[in-house]
Amino acid sequence: MKVNMDREQDIEVQEILKEHKKYFNTGITMDFHFRLEQLRKLKSMIKVNEKDILNALYKDLGKCEFEAYATEVGFLLESIGYMIRNLRRFTRAKKVRTSFIQVGAKSYIYNEPYGTVLIIGPFNYPFQLLIEPLIGAIAAGNSAIIKPSEHTPNVSSLINKIIKENFDESYIRVVEGDKNITASLINSKVDYIFFTGSVTVGKIIMQAAAKNMIPVTLELGGKSPCIVDKYANLQVAAERIAWGKFINAGQTCVAPDYILVHRDVKEEFCKQLKRFIVNFYGYQASQSKDYGRIVNRRELDRLISIIEKEKEKIIYGGEYDIDQLYIEPTIIDNVQWTDTIMEDEIFGPILPIIEYEDLDSVITIINSHPKPLALYVFSEFHAICEKLVQGISFGGGCVNDTISHVTSTQLPFGGVGSSGLGAYHGKYSYDAFSHKKSVMKKSTKISLKFIYPPYNKRVNILRKLMRFMRLVR
Repeated sequence: MKVNMDREQDIEVQEILKEHKKYFNTGITMDFHFRLEQLRKLKSMIKVNEKDILNALYKDLGKCEFEAYATEVGFLLESIGYMIRNLRRFTRAKKVRTSFIQVGAKSYIYNEPYGTVLIIGPFNYPFQLLIEPLIGAIAAGNSAIIKPSEHTPNVSSLINKIIKENFDESYIRVVEGDKNITASLINSKVDYIFFTGSVTVGKIIMQAAAKNMIPVTLELGGKSPCIVDKYANLQVAAERIAWGKFINAGQTCVAPDYILVHRDVKEEFCKQLKRFIVNFYGYQASQSKDYGRIVNRRELDRLISIIEKEKEKIIYGGEYDIDQLYIEPTIIDNVQWTDTIMEDEIFGPILPIIEYEDLDSVITIINSHPKPLALYVFSEFHAICEKLVQGISFGGGCVNDTISHVTSTQLPFGGVGSSGLGAYHGKYSYDAFSHKKSVMKKSTKISLKFIYPPYNKRVNILRKLMRFMRLVR
């Protein structure tokens, strides 16, 4: 029975893909004015449905209105506005320098859409992380198949409804379902795959894409360190770390996963960190309207198991409510690199504290682990910040702040190594969904007979000419 269902899904996906490729081949998505119109339509769609979007986010993740608007709705409106304002500039062919030897030629880079792209979204920011890459896909002239997370059913259903109401299904189509439909999609012959999610699933997608030679962007995660130097402004550090860690109940791929704090300031830092958690959410975070919930029981159970294993080291929090999918902001002290909590990304409101004394050893040990998606450094000394930023490989990050780098349209957002492949946001979203096509245009009025056989003894002339070219570059 399962084999038949899988086959039916495969056939359905093939039919969808055939329909999309037919639409794309009409050339309509390549038209500049068409792209602009679709971006404006997307922006209008979000504005019109803002209340329903915020409501769906609350139902699935317990997100308060401020947090949901800031991180999902407002974020996207700003991103679409930026793309609309800059689209003409992005779409122009770029003239580049031509080699001296190619006399009478001009060189250009053209932006070409891949075709039908597949965008797979995660559960933690289920609206933003699906629509943000769609902005780039539309701007670059692609058609798109988008797959929302099945773990946020209210958001998924709403996205399906509003996309269907606003766009031709042959152009942009939402496909809902579980991992079985995802398997059919990633094994189909789409032209590009953009995935946001876990490292484990990212590996599966990359393997599936490789079979059909499909290019991918993988926005993954990992254990992002946050270093608090002994010269840090501890009050500022604690406030910004508490915000970045516990927003969306810790379910943020770029949230600080663990804190490395200098032993001389650890006690004071922990004191300040507890103070700001109370300032943000009160003594009972379960009663706070501004504190979210865990997405589902499976994720909750995983996080509870971490709390139970580390119970003796908890210095703040540790309470949970299974019925409410609630986990209190939790701080775990005296954590060692060998502890089980340091094996995988936490992806929840649990914050381990590791004490350090020597900065060089911190750099060495972080670099001995998989490359993180983000790095955060708190220090008032520029030299220390630069040493850490340049000495550690990571996707992106902040000095004296957390997670704010992802809000910039001017900064590429993406991972490195196991934390991701490729980047997007702003122009980088447009670039992610565009093939850079190199074109050289030559004049028929100038012809270098020198390059054609028979060559005779021209090699010495060639050596001198190419040596001259190296000197004048």
